[in-house]
Amino acid sequence: MTGELAGFTVGVTAARRADELGALLERKGAAVVHGPALRIVPLPDDAELHLATQGLVASPVDVVVATTGIGFRGWIEAADGWGLASRLLQALGSAVVLARGPKARGAVRAAGLVDTWSPSSESNAELLQYLLRSGVAGKRVAVQLHGEPLPDFVNTLRAAGAVVVEIPVYRWMPPADIAPLERLLDAVLAGQVDALTFTSAPAAASVLRTASGRGQYDALVEVLRRQVLVVGVGAITAGPLVAAGIPVVQPARARIGSMARELALELPARATRLRIFARDMEMRGQAVLVDGELRPVAPAPMAVLRTLVAARGRVVSRQDLLAALPSGGEEHAVETAIGRLRTALGEPRMVCTVVKRGYRLAMEPA
Repeated sequence: MTGELAGFTVGVTAARRADELGALLERKGAAVVHGPALRIVPLPDDAELHLATQGLVASPVDVVVATTGIGFRGWIEAADGWGLASRLLQALGSAVVLARGPKARGAVRAAGLVDTWSPSSESNAELLQYLLRSGVAGKRVAVQLHGEPLPDFVNTLRAAGAVVVEIPVYRWMPPADIAPLERLLDAVLAGQVDALTFTSAPAAASVLRTASGRGQYDALVEVLRRQVLVVGVGAITAGPLVAAGIPVVQPARARIGSMARELALELPARATRLRIFARDMEMRGQAVLVDGELRPVAPAPMAVLRTLVAARGRVVSRQDLLAALPSGGEEHAVETAIGRLRTALGEPRMVCTVVKRGYRLAMEPA
């Protein structure tokens, strides 16, 4: 049985848990292109984290906000390395502990602490509203950061009268090797990627920033707006993309598994389906389904097929088909691509030759 994503190519920009997401997509039949947009740099020896931890131990806080599991665990491990773990846990144990989601909650409980509340949406926005409703005036609130500063979150708490202690446990940095991300961007712009996935806002911002640095920003935004399905794990992740005017599909639950399932529903639903020479054909990115059978199509014949599909049975000239070829060439390149297309489809009569005019699909013109 053909997987839901067979014939589609999906780009993965994640650094952490990229293998997990890639495996989920591949099990559904997708070809996966990985271009990490960032890397996580832990800060166990960072002077800023050490100083913040010492300050919290010396002057305990009233509320602790754990935003990520990996970050909270890293904080406790770093404190242990400094000989501060027991004192830190004692200070945290006397505070109200809030966890942004189940992973953060799991890390809190693994440290022997008890969490008071966690938002069902797993969002910073709902967490912030809970804090404001609870009242933070005059209270010391420790916020464990997750890769980048949270200025809106922190400044809103300060405006409400809280004393905020920021805990920078790790930072997002550009990838050590930018080449895979650049190859992914080139593939997206060349029409070789059908969907692009994001699991963090910093990764989304990094992709846009990298494209801008290569002079590709406008072209990338246009392609992501009109041709590529963009999927983000949640509203926070989608933020930089939405700000750029890029529509982002999001799962109901902010989970990698939910994102993969959403993609597996959404991408095939967008496929073009046609009846050609008594055959049912479905366009699937880098392949086609002909009567339910997956048939891979190489880039040049696929470019020709897309042009013929767009014509919906009307004749397309050789010149127009030549212009559609990825690498151009002489007019015989069109004939070669047509021959390869007919072979790939498995039914040569699906593509008709119209003498001295060009080619058309064997369907009634729209």
